[in-house]
Amino acid sequence: MTGRVVVVGNGRLPRDLTDEVESADFVLRFNEPKESIGLSGVKTDMLMVSNSGKPMQRRLRDPGYFRSAIVQNAGEIVFPYHPYAIRTYMIRPNWMSSLRGRKADWTIQAVEAFGMAGKEVRIMPPSFYEDGCAELGIPRERMRTVFPSTGYLGLRHVFHHYPEHHVQICGFSWEGWKRHAWSDERGWVEKKIADGRLTMMA
Repeated sequence: MTGRVVVVGNGRLPRDLTDEVESADFVLRFNEPKESIGLSGVKTDMLMVSNSGKPMQRRLRDPGYFRSAIVQNAGEIVFPYHPYAIRTYMIRPNWMSSLRGRKADWTIQAVEAFGMAGKEVRIMPPSFYEDGCAELGIPRERMRTVFPSTGYLGLRHVFHHYPEHHVQICGFSWEGWKRHAWSDERGWVEKKIADGRLTMMA
């Protein structure tokens, strides 16, 4: 192994991991890493942010999010969902939710908001999502009902782009939104651990 990558999830951390995170060669975080504030430093080479659904709408309405230390220290903002993937696979709000301003796709508004915060944004191609589903074992006929989490997609990205690095993760609990394939994602991580590519920080 030629280096070390740390992936910080959004769950609770076992202890103060600031030194280990800050000294990594590359640090990836997701969405709104609230639980790790004060326990994992602020180094953020990449912040992967879901650009679909209600959570993104909430962030767009919160100016404090874009002023947060994690966003401000992010070297790059990455959206995992290409508009084509959102249009093809994501759940569309019902008409009542639409009346309240809900949308599946917030890409344009989010690009503008992060740009105003001084951040560059990269949007992943449709194949990023489709290949991630395939590797997790989600068949095409279930891709409109089961959705991989941003954490899984980010971890997969790290393994593909840093094949010679050892990956460490923290703050992963594999629980939350009922439509994520939590058990499959955890099994995928356990296979990486068994292969010696990944360890959990304790």
